[in-house]
Amino acid sequence: MNFALARNWWSLVARGVLGILLGVVAFVWPGVTIGALVLLFGAYALIDGVVSLAGALRAAEAHERWGALLLEGIMGVLAAAATILWPAITTLVLVYIIAAWAIITGVAEIAAAIRLRRHVAGEWLLGLAGVVSVVFGLLIAAVPVAGALAIAFWFGAYAFIFGIVLLTLGFRLRRWKHGVAGSSSFPMPVSQS
Repeated sequence: MNFALARNWWSLVARGVLGILLGVVAFVWPGVTIGALVLLFGAYALIDGVVSLAGALRAAEAHERWGALLLEGIMGVLAAAATILWPAITTLVLVYIIAAWAIITGVAEIAAAIRLRRHVAGEWLLGLAGVVSVVFGLLIAAVPVAGALAIAFWFGAYAFIFGIVLLTLGFRLRRWKHGVAGSSSFPMPVSQS
């Protein structure tokens, strides 16, 4: 079997690298202004959304499930549009936009992991990425007035951890796609009885 997620392993790797780089930038320049944070988040959400939409399109063409990817892609593009079109939004509104995006994205990834578990052992990485996303969204929604500096650190930590998880999953799916048999680091598909 050749699943759309395995065929598009590169998109997870690209998103992972982007997340890691974004996390590093947030820690190296923690004094980022709220305007820069808005644009940084907008760029990240747009790229993430476009990559997810591309994955949904490929999955639809392959007659595979694409709903979670489509939802994640639409939410990413909408979050990017809101932050880029209205850069003067208040910190509080930005916090809630980022929180909503992270929670919805996380729920979509958890749902995708649950569906993937029927076919591939090791899908827990996608579920973990979803949990990290939901926890990040809930944390910043719970403390919206923490300030741009704290949000930059939280966003940086989230992006870095999320990036590592996606990068790891992407390379594992690449190995699985290319049929690395006997690899103990990534189990082969789960048999369906």
